Amino acid sequence: MFRRREPVPFAFIAEADKFRSNVTPPPRERASAGQIAGRTLIGLTVVAGLVGSLLFGVPALSADQSPAHTQQSEASDSR
Repeated sequence: MFRRREPVPFAFIAEADKFRSNVTPPPRERASAGQIAGRTLIGLTVVAGLVGSLLFGVPALSADQSPAHTQQSEASDSR
């Protein structure tokens, strides 16, 4: 009823661990002062844009303020 399966030779997968390289990659280059300054300026620009959008957007979203002067047409006053 049940047939015995033959083992599949996956020995090549086990042998792959033996051939790992012992060569370390070269160290990463350090960023220059100009690159660091540029990244800092970009970060500050993004943060300033977000803060500015909040400063302009929050008052526009508040519903507490009512208009100081409502317009009425003069035609409705004469009736």
